[in-house]
Amino acid sequence: MTRDEILSLSAIELAQAIREQKVTSEEAVLAVLENIDGHESMVHAYLSFWKEDALEQARICDEKIRESSVHGADTSEDEKPVLPPLLGVPIAVKDNLMLSGKKTTCGSKMLEGFMAPYTATCVAKLQEAGAILIGKTNMDEFGMGSSTEHSYFGPTYHPKDRSRVPGGSSGGSAAAVAYGGAFAALGTDTGGSIRQPAAFCGLVGLRPTYGSVSRHGLVAFASSMDTAGPITRGTCDAAALYNIVTGADEKDQTSISAPKIDLSAMDEYDVAGKRIGIPRQLLGEGSALRSIEQTKTILSRSGADVEEFDMPVLDYCVAIYYILSSAEASSNLSRYDGIRYGYRDPDAKDLSELYTKTRSSGFGLEVKRRILLGNYVLSSEHFNDCYRQAERARTMVKEAFDKVFQNYDILLFPSATGEAPLLGEIDQDPLSTYVADLCTVPASLAGLPAISVPGGETEDGLPLGIQLVAPRFGEQELLGAARFLEKRREEAEP
Repeated sequence: MTRDEILSLSAIELAQAIREQKVTSEEAVLAVLENIDGHESMVHAYLSFWKEDALEQARICDEKIRESSVHGADTSEDEKPVLPPLLGVPIAVKDNLMLSGKKTTCGSKMLEGFMAPYTATCVAKLQEAGAILIGKTNMDEFGMGSSTEHSYFGPTYHPKDRSRVPGGSSGGSAAAVAYGGAFAALGTDTGGSIRQPAAFCGLVGLRPTYGSVSRHGLVAFASSMDTAGPITRGTCDAAALYNIVTGADEKDQTSISAPKIDLSAMDEYDVAGKRIGIPRQLLGEGSALRSIEQTKTILSRSGADVEEFDMPVLDYCVAIYYILSSAEASSNLSRYDGIRYGYRDPDAKDLSELYTKTRSSGFGLEVKRRILLGNYVLSSEHFNDCYRQAERARTMVKEAFDKVFQNYDILLFPSATGEAPLLGEIDQDPLSTYVADLCTVPASLAGLPAISVPGGETEDGLPLGIQLVAPRFGEQELLGAARFLEKRREEAEP
């Protein structure tokens, strides 16, 4: 295969081609590394990548396949050695997921030189599945941001338009997959950090049901909402990666065993007779609305019962999310004090100065903004009227979704309010960015599975995303509907 032919494959297709020895893992890794060399100076999707390690892993994978082929030549199909599902496939990992012996910076000066002492469960599962971890991707500091501009190590640029952002906080993961710097990537999603960058970069981004993927080894932002999930070029890859990383973990007491995705059933899914609801509060406007209307037409013509409905509680989700997530962030980030690990200010003269100077210079502006908000809502003066009220309101959001799903199988709305913003646009008015999260935070608050899939383009050729949301542990339904839309769009392409 040529380099372009290799890079055109999905992760599943590449794994199959490697097993069948149509291409070697080393050739796939070299193709990806060549792409990284050609794009990184302009995109900056990676904070670190490991050429020699990746090539050595690839050679080991190829040797395993050759040995399997030799040993399996005289055996029946049932007795042939079973190879891992992603053996030899280059995958990227967001830099807030631990990988033992490698830097984990979370895009922050605070952890600039921190070496991970262990590996995150979801990352370890990728390794067990045979994936080659190609590098760690850039991100908004500690996951706090929507553009990947808030990284201490510099912004990531949109791979199609360098004047724009790729979204965030998993913007590095999305950009790497979009330009061919990995066949898939793991991101993390607190309030939309997988779905929104996937939408901006024309990719598939899956936020699994909260608890279905272990958070062990994921550096915490807001623990009650954080989850890891895949960013891929297609829905089948997203399902395959989900099947690998999901599952209960004794190291994470919030994790739970979740059903695996049946890829064959997903591919045969039909929306005919399905009830699909569109909340009017999230219809959007402009290009986002056009994308929803086009999708609505596709679904209706395919036999789905699509209707709009009112869900007033959605108007409060942004306020609820930022109160709760900032409160949890301020608590989780209190451990970065210059004493135990991470950055320590060298000019501090006493303990009080050490705390103050370390945190003042170690954290970026957006992180400090959210710590201040979190401390405010957790203060004794405002705890009951802010934090406690937001907790009650989150329960109302969950109950509202439970009620809605009595009438609908799937919900449909935009992944974002529009196309990728220009660089610097978000920093001019941070509050408007918070409001733009209206499309993604509802599923996060309710712990529901949600997926962003490509939903067309603007007149300027920038990708748009549409979002589907299903009931808790409804990933089979969710990915089936996403695959159905993906196939309809593929059929419509010239």
